[in-house]
Amino acid sequence: MAELVARAGKARTLLTTLVMLRRERPDLFDAATGIGLWVLFGAFLIFAVITDLQLVVVGIILGSIVALGAIGLTLVYGIMKFANFAHGDMMMCGAYLAFFAFISGGSIGPLSFGYGMILAILVAMISVGVGSVVIDRLVYHPLRQRGSGVVVFAIASLGLAITFRALILLWWGPQPQIYVTGIHPAWDLPFGVKIKPDQIFIIATTLFLIAAVYVLLFRTRIGKAMRAMSDNLELARVSGINPDQVIMWTWLIGGSLAAVAGVLLGIQSQLTPDMGFSLLLPLFAATILGGIGSPHGALTGAMVVSIAQQVSTSWIDPGYKVAVAFILLILMLAVRPRGLFGMKT
Repeated sequence: MAELVARAGKARTLLTTLVMLRRERPDLFDAATGIGLWVLFGAFLIFAVITDLQLVVVGIILGSIVALGAIGLTLVYGIMKFANFAHGDMMMCGAYLAFFAFISGGSIGPLSFGYGMILAILVAMISVGVGSVVIDRLVYHPLRQRGSGVVVFAIASLGLAITFRALILLWWGPQPQIYVTGIHPAWDLPFGVKIKPDQIFIIATTLFLIAAVYVLLFRTRIGKAMRAMSDNLELARVSGINPDQVIMWTWLIGGSLAAVAGVLLGIQSQLTPDMGFSLLLPLFAATILGGIGSPHGALTGAMVVSIAQQVSTSWIDPGYKVAVAFILLILMLAVRPRGLFGMKT
């Protein structure tokens, strides 16, 4: 009992020290928490690899899907400064639009699908991207004109999410859908790891699109305009940047990435009307963990959240793994609200 009281006293002293450090030396506290989080995540990754390498691989696959959605989410927040609660359902719409456009037949090498899937992905990207721009003009643009607050934008996006889900339920019903039926064997890799060719396609597609987003943001004029508007809207406006054009490109890119993420999620598992909603919490956790407004932070956050969720199934029921994302979200907000790569506020 005495030992327990002593440990509680040490913990209280450490917490008091951290609170004082955060109040008196915020710069030092920020640097310390940043280094501490990186050390903690590195140690966790080593522990996860030792515990179950197969679960880590599955986490990387799901993290690739979450990363695409989180990058779109962080771009929208970085430009328009509101949490888009319809982003997960935009992913779901992309998955179902690809299902509608998908023409099965044949396959590309060891993949379970043929070129019809590539065409379906392009149809989903264009449809959701353009649809996002149209919705912005019909819903969000009038709100911006009236000077509405972020709460109004968030509620509007929540209403859109419910609408998207209802439309999918009316058209396809609640039963799960699948792109390609049949059994698709996995490849045996060293250390007892199994992975399907479709899952390699998921990772490769994510890496390609992330590289494309990086080039767009840092090597093109519209990308530089997006970053300038994210940093300072008024200064960007004075510099001659057209905010409406930047917003249009933001929705186009974010919607396209969400559509691809939804299709990849459908390839990995199956299509259901609540597939986007079930990913909403991991999406926000990944975005906040990496830092709002940081695309590479969204990728890092998505990998940490997804691997943590999958590895946690070694000890808890898989149905509760979403709680892991919630815990990581709360801890990051409490310790380092700006995330790993976010801008100081």
